[in-house]
Amino acid sequence: QVSRYPVVSVMGHVDHGKTSLLDALRQTDVVAGESGGITQHIGASKVKVGKNQYITFLDTPGHEAFTAMRLRGAHVTDMVILVVAADDGVKDQTIEAINHAKAANIPIIVAVNKIDKEGANKQKVVTELLEHSVIVEEMGGENLCVEVSAKQKKNLDKLIDAIFLQAEILELKSNPECKASGVVIESKIDKNKGVLTTLLVQHGSLKIGDIILAGNAYGRARTLVNDKGGKIDKVFPSEPAELLGLDLAPQAGEKFYVVESEKEARDIVEYRLNKQKNIEAARRSKKTLEDIFSGMTDDKKKKLSLVVKGDVNGSVEAIVNSLEKLSNEEVTIQIIHSAVGGITESDIVLAKASDAIILGFNVRIANNVKDGETKEIDIRYYSIIYDLVDDVKKAVSGMLKPVIKENSLGKGEIREVFDLTKYGKVAGSYVNSGIVKRSGRCRIIRDSVVVSDTAIKALKHFKDDVKEVKTGMECGISFENCTDFLVGDQLEFFELTEEARQ
Repeated sequence: QVSRYPVVSVMGHVDHGKTSLLDALRQTDVVAGESGGITQHIGASKVKVGKNQYITFLDTPGHEAFTAMRLRGAHVTDMVILVVAADDGVKDQTIEAINHAKAANIPIIVAVNKIDKEGANKQKVVTELLEHSVIVEEMGGENLCVEVSAKQKKNLDKLIDAIFLQAEILELKSNPECKASGVVIESKIDKNKGVLTTLLVQHGSLKIGDIILAGNAYGRARTLVNDKGGKIDKVFPSEPAELLGLDLAPQAGEKFYVVESEKEARDIVEYRLNKQKNIEAARRSKKTLEDIFSGMTDDKKKKLSLVVKGDVNGSVEAIVNSLEKLSNEEVTIQIIHSAVGGITESDIVLAKASDAIILGFNVRIANNVKDGETKEIDIRYYSIIYDLVDDVKKAVSGMLKPVIKENSLGKGEIREVFDLTKYGKVAGSYVNSGIVKRSGRCRIIRDSVVVSDTAIKALKHFKDDVKEVKTGMECGISFENCTDFLVGDQLEFFELTEEARQ
């Protein structure tokens, strides 16, 4: 394992200067300076910022793309630069970007941009970020913060230093000697050339001639082109490249691997296509509040992820405050995003990636969201805050492990033991007190020691199958998976009931 250089995404509100900051950072590229100008060739750029120091910047067109990649299990970026305009402060898309980065558990470096403008107020930005749990270092937090001006190219060196400082904390490492693997950044079909795929190599080194598998696409690497448009023979960890050679265009966020042979690639694709068919059949039943926890193991603390959208700020705040109070030792309520306005495509992608439920208060889905996109998510609409909180409360109660109670039913003893061909071994018993139920359980006790605790398989009174037998009556009992009983054994009859925890 050797150190690799960082992969960075730039996010923030529209018009806060994401693109101009990216361009300014790219122009610090020593190589671009040497070759006289910069040509952006693919959806990621490798920038040389010092002697043997590089950074790869991803041009994700925003947090939807970023989260769509995470939805496919791809952890593409090492850190996020959150661009906030010093004269404008934290805005809707800033908050959205923070929530997307936090949901993916990726560190955030704050770049306070437009510091040269009139009305620039870094303190205002830093204070507003506090409300969204982004706490900069000077306020005792962990988020690095740099004041920059993309326009005047001011403090770009400090931002680059912050990126490498964060990279040091993350201890980014990779093995350049193994077979290459990584993530698809984007892919398109060129009329003349064929399928062009931009890849980010994360492990190993990718070479011309390697056989690559990405999702359901595969092929041999015929040409590799770097971000400056030059042909190359090899791509190392943290480097982007455009590949020609796949048979289909894979989706952004799909993981790619180098495999031994085309036959191996074909076999894997065939297996994946079959698996996909089965998954799609299962997916048709969407995840709801009621069943979101059925797949969780008991030892895990259960988590209910929610996206809250409302008509006015006051309502959203009131809802969030009420919901956060419902967390307890067993169930955590995690509000991964809350905002004013209709339910957007970005909310839906985030909910899918985080297995979250969307709660809409006096709002509906935006018109540009296609019906098909909402298929797999539970979206609930409310017009009364009490109803919304009450529904979540009910869900949380349902998620708490139920209390199992034991109700004693009666006692008996075994007076004879029969071996019947149809039923196997049967205990000819007498009910001393209470009753015995066919739906109940029984403990078999010998010399004051419990020999077995088992379910009752069949209960007979003479030749009839019966549901229960009362005090002073004889019966024949056969037990589930239990044949260890003798004449004289004492019987304790009981039943288990589940009580919902509140």
